[in-house]
Amino acid sequence: MSKPMVKTPEGRAKLEAWHQTFRARIPTPTTVRKIPTAFGETQVLVAGPAEAPPLIVLHGALASSAHLLVELGPLLSRFRVYAVDIVGQSVMSADARIPVEGNAYGQWLVEVLDALALPRTHVLGVSWGGFVALRLAAHAPERIGKLALLVPAGMVNGKPLEGLFRVGLPMMVYSAFPSPRTLKRFVRNLLTTLDDDWMPYLGDAFLNYRMDMRIPPLAKPEEFAAFTAPTLVMAADDDVSFPGPAVLQRAKVLFPNLVTSELITDCRHSPPTTDAFRQWLCGRVGAFLEGAPVPVAAQASR
Repeated sequence: MSKPMVKTPEGRAKLEAWHQTFRARIPTPTTVRKIPTAFGETQVLVAGPAEAPPLIVLHGALASSAHLLVELGPLLSRFRVYAVDIVGQSVMSADARIPVEGNAYGQWLVEVLDALALPRTHVLGVSWGGFVALRLAAHAPERIGKLALLVPAGMVNGKPLEGLFRVGLPMMVYSAFPSPRTLKRFVRNLLTTLDDDWMPYLGDAFLNYRMDMRIPPLAKPEEFAAFTAPTLVMAADDDVSFPGPAVLQRAKVLFPNLVTSELITDCRHSPPTTDAFRQWLCGRVGAFLEGAPVPVAAQASR
């Protein structure tokens, strides 16, 4: 039997409190759905007009639905957004590890879509959530209207030595000697914005979660032979985990239906968490999902 995802009850309470802190900052009201699946209970935060087009959003590792909805606030007036807490990657869903091999994550997400009565929906996946979205595209391509991926896992991997020196060793130092100084040294190669609650949250997350060290297998073109949904891929130019230029090159191989791809400049793995960037990002994603021409305007200043 695997160990619990969170090390202690006190740690779980702290991470659940962080979820509520971020949820309180979502610019529109949210409701909670609890969905039973074969892989464990799954929480979904729902926001936006009931009559608007549906959009499933999938957060990154060790984050939650609330974290992502804060960053996607400008989309909440245009879409009915279902932010899914990924089993095994959010304290708000079941304490379980879904296999990364095969399409188990796709099977899990199909169960969630069925419970939400969403036969077809747009999907946005960020980081680990991008990997989950890829598994859905491979397992049930007909369920996706349009697909948007932001710094996605499961397409390429970074250089191991660079990851070790820029992220791995600073993480080990922070874990052994947690302090504001060692935390900043650790996250400065992960976060683009260092002056908000994302940094202290990640400090608590890395101390209290048992890290899921499994590396998702890389997607193969043949897995998407039946996937015809228009696809948008956005990557970061200074992403240690999933180097942006390599992601965009891989996107051309994986998705013949790639509509556009974009390299976000001056950006770490976690993009800026500023109002200016939120407006820019949601403008790009919203235009793609709604079928309008994707604007060529310059990236928002950060």
